[in-house]
Amino acid sequence: MNVLDFMWTHRLEELQLTIEHLVMVGISILIAAGIGLPLGILMTRKPGMSRPILTFANIVQTIPSLALFGFLIPLPFIGGIGARTAIVALVLYSLLPIIRNTFIGISGVDPAIRDAGRGMGMTDGQLLWKVEIPLALSVIFAGIRVATVIGVGVATIAAAVGAGGLGMYIFRGVSMVDSRVILAGAIPAAALALIADFGLGAIEKRFAKLMCLVCVVVAVSSCSRSDRITVCSKNFTEQVILGELLAQQIEHKTNLTVDRKLNLGGTLVCHEALTAGQIDAYVEYTGTGLTAILKERPSNDSARVYDTVKAAYKSRFGVEWTEPLGFNNTFAIIVRKADAQEFTLKTISDAASRTANWIAGFGYEFMEREDGYPGLARTYNLQFPVAPRVMDLGLTYKALANRQVDFIAGNSTDGLIDALGLAVLEDDKHYFPPYDAVPLIRDAVVTKHPEVREALRALGGKISESAMRRMNYAVDGQHKDVKEVVGDFLSRELRQ
Repeated sequence: MNVLDFMWTHRLEELQLTIEHLVMVGISILIAAGIGLPLGILMTRKPGMSRPILTFANIVQTIPSLALFGFLIPLPFIGGIGARTAIVALVLYSLLPIIRNTFIGISGVDPAIRDAGRGMGMTDGQLLWKVEIPLALSVIFAGIRVATVIGVGVATIAAAVGAGGLGMYIFRGVSMVDSRVILAGAIPAAALALIADFGLGAIEKRFAKLMCLVCVVVAVSSCSRSDRITVCSKNFTEQVILGELLAQQIEHKTNLTVDRKLNLGGTLVCHEALTAGQIDAYVEYTGTGLTAILKERPSNDSARVYDTVKAAYKSRFGVEWTEPLGFNNTFAIIVRKADAQEFTLKTISDAASRTANWIAGFGYEFMEREDGYPGLARTYNLQFPVAPRVMDLGLTYKALANRQVDFIAGNSTDGLIDALGLAVLEDDKHYFPPYDAVPLIRDAVVTKHPEVREALRALGGKISESAMRRMNYAVDGQHKDVKEVVGDFLSRELRQ
């Protein structure tokens, strides 16, 4: 199936994500224009204000988009997870071209024309609205067009904070190492940018007002969360599958509507969203909760780890660890199968002596976690000639298969291991703690909707490691749709 076939098969989802993308950009541009135009006008009346205003707008423009989203997430009122954070970020990125073009356009009006207006008895306000703004309108509108194009591009990153849009396909494609899915998001986004650039000049003001009204109505309606459960996932294939699994199970067992915030980000993003009440449930791993959230030392006792995180989350966060799903997705050290066969590598200790000639590649979280690379290097005396390359987790598999790196840390249930001809090395020193997959749910949701808790209880012990690996392979290796894979599993295992 090529990218066009994929887009046609998923045309309804493609349309939905495109609309989400347009709504985000449209609302943000309207807000940015409402802020930027007055600031640009203010700068023409009070030149001393131009330096601090432009300095602020320039500084915002230099902040990497992912970093800006990260800064905004913990902020009250304007931050959090979802479209609100994305719109705030897009507004900030849109300010510079609007402010600058407004200032340049009005400042560039011929002084003789201003003098003529004053000679006719015009007030400063009349001069602004009847002379300066009409003459500067083409320059001002060019700034709005530039801001819109920037917004279309930056909005693809908004998927990282659960805001939806075409970035969902891009992030999903990266995690699946599937260029078709990446292009399914990138091509429409590029088309929207071109349409915005070439088409805005032809849009009449009445259409702009209509678009504003539509955007506001859609945004307001999407903010309603009555009788809705929001499920999220981290940004790799297994998590997307498990997020969809929770969503379909809740939809099947209850009368509630489920909002999906899949491919949301890493552990801390999902945790903060859960504890802030912006999402209601997601699947976490016991070892991750112990080390990354509770900051406790790793333990190899699976039962003790589960009891520890269950009690701590209950008392500290008001979150319940439900029944384990049935599989342990521990970290796995992975090499190419050809190398494992050539050098007779079965354990991490076997590979340790080879690391002096190898290049390692790890995901962002693994480099920083208590149970990640620093401790692994100490335990096995790993001595790579250069610092490990840090990249998105989904890309590490492709980099290993393409011989760009030689040694990676993945997940033991990943379908790409078999699909790309890779081999897992045994953790012979038992460094990694257990990572039993367990759905988490806020206590407030359990109190209000006990039927959701019962729906999750039915999933306990239903997914073996082999079953999880098959689902991962179906998505990563066979490029099947996540909803289809999850639906088949639930029909086969739970709805017979």
